[in-house]
Amino acid sequence: MEFLNRVKAELRENLKTVPIIQLPQDLDKTRQIPIPSNANSEHVRITERFIPGGDGQEMLIKIYEPVQRSKEELPAVLWSHGGGYVLGHPNGEDSLCESIVQAVNCIVVSPDYRLAPEHSYPAAIEDCYATLVWMTSTTNELNVDPMRVAIGGGSAGGGLTAALALMTRDRKGPVICFQMPLYPMIDDRNITPSSYEITDSHAVWFRSNNISAWEMYLGDSAHGEISPYAAPTRAKNLEGLPPTYTCVGQLDPFRDETIDYVARLAQAGVDVEFQLYPGCFHAFEHIVPDAEISQHAKNGYIQALSRALNG
Repeated sequence: MEFLNRVKAELRENLKTVPIIQLPQDLDKTRQIPIPSNANSEHVRITERFIPGGDGQEMLIKIYEPVQRSKEELPAVLWSHGGGYVLGHPNGEDSLCESIVQAVNCIVVSPDYRLAPEHSYPAAIEDCYATLVWMTSTTNELNVDPMRVAIGGGSAGGGLTAALALMTRDRKGPVICFQMPLYPMIDDRNITPSSYEITDSHAVWFRSNNISAWEMYLGDSAHGEISPYAAPTRAKNLEGLPPTYTCVGQLDPFRDETIDYVARLAQAGVDVEFQLYPGCFHAFEHIVPDAEISQHAKNGYIQALSRALNG
């Protein structure tokens, strides 16, 4: 059965209208597409500031917090945007970050991490680690509860989340109480059945784009041993990672690497919750946000975050 016929009916028509992006040739053109403006919630304050990034460079971060907040410490989420490690900006996920703030009563910090191919691995993950260290520092004004810090993101942001959990564990960095790598991009090898199965260019993210994006992200490091901080699937030991929530669509090329990651987390003694959505493609809840299945998925992971941070 061809790909579009396998897509859930309530998602299919909208998917047909999504522009097809072919990497690497469409990279520059896609980066020039304006990010649609979102109506900012009157209940969420959004500020921008610059902090030192992974190499000490000036890096933009966006901070989302309740307009009406007490002086007490709040839980916090480091949110890494998606985009295959080569696209994206925190502005593209304003609406989601606002939803998290309102539902969880927390602070969200989202870094404008450096993108490949201009900045290959480890630029992005080091930028995320620098953000985590900064946001949990007592020297900033966020007033974060250091025992209630979570990390999350979708797609490449999910890959950075999984990598950040490993890096923070190994470096004995700030305490992470929960991780939420959604449909994460974590396996550079492209050898899973779903990687071979999802090749249709209507699938939002598909095999050829994934291969190209990994080549750009890994850069020169692709010729040596690949670090688990680049491709978390390569981690030999998942013990000691924080409790985890993840989900993936059945028609996502990351389906099988996500399922493998979930199984290995469980085998390592990590508490993990997982949802597989039939008839759903990569990032479906962002592409068709009003569909019932999209709202169900989004509410599911935001509520998982709320449970983790609020008990």
